[in-house]
Amino acid sequence: MKFVFAYHGSGMPETEEEMKAVMAAWQSWMETHASAFTDMGNPIGQSATVGSGGSVSDGGGANPISGYSLIEAADLDAATAIAKACPILKAGGSVEVGQAVDM
Repeated sequence: MKFVFAYHGSGMPETEEEMKAVMAAWQSWMETHASAFTDMGNPIGQSATVGSGGSVSDGGGANPISGYSLIEAADLDAATAIAKACPILKAGGSVEVGQAVDM
């Protein structure tokens, strides 16, 4: 089954040393679960939300997406088990896990 990890929250590290530590934590987590990741994803920059009436507002509202990844897992429980070790959680962020349904 395919799943989307949508990362929310967490700010940018303030120093180069903090940035290196954060990047090392993400690399370690992704390497640990390398067989599950089909797309390591990317951070998300500026975004906008388009409403049903065509209105456009700043993206994400109170909890905007800050990045994404795509994984393969047996089921939602297996996907959330991988997400529970995500480094963004230690920085106060969250991971939304959603099944990508084949159409």
